[in-house]
Amino acid sequence: ITKDAQAEGKYIKQSGGRGQYGHCYLRIKPLGRGEGVTFVNAIVGGVIPKEFIAPVEKGVREALENGIIAGFNLVDIEVTLYDGSFHDVDSSEVAFKIAGSMAIQSAVRQASPIILEPIMKLEITTPEEFMGDVIGDISSKRGQVLGTSQRGNVRVINAIVPLSELSRYVTILRSMTQGRASSYMEMSHYDPVPSNIADKIINKENK
Repeated sequence: ITKDAQAEGKYIKQSGGRGQYGHCYLRIKPLGRGEGVTFVNAIVGGVIPKEFIAPVEKGVREALENGIIAGFNLVDIEVTLYDGSFHDVDSSEVAFKIAGSMAIQSAVRQASPIILEPIMKLEITTPEEFMGDVIGDISSKRGQVLGTSQRGNVRVINAIVPLSELSRYVTILRSMTQGRASSYMEMSHYDPVPSNIADKIINKENK
């Protein structure tokens, strides 16, 4: 997510006999990259009994893990449970778990969520004559050349490229350089997916 939000989750069901009642308010805010998911219990005065706090957290974490936007799990988010209510007879762990799930889904949709993609560090060793083709190919893959250097009689290109663009890259590189170039890649970081590509992913998931 990219901004703070808050939402209410209310699950009430009456179907003869004992009903179901779960009600909570959540506040969410983005955390730094790699910080994961933090759940904060800020309930005071017993507005939600202690035995229903863990079910709310479970509902929240399951919803985040299952994915609210296009089926991707959500990361780097702080979730604070700060208010709610309960019913002496009808409240249950199941009802509060559902209420927590409803609240987090509503809050996330208000918090301008973005899709992140893995970015790879790429080191390519190639004869000078293929430099132009290799660099052009990197650019066509939404990549960025960080620098080049000389190593003996070959050139070394350092770049970062989205993992999604590197399918069959070793084969493509060998074909482009008559089998004379080699590459090494490792994970670098995560970056937001460009909006036009994110829209395609979301639209595909919603079909």
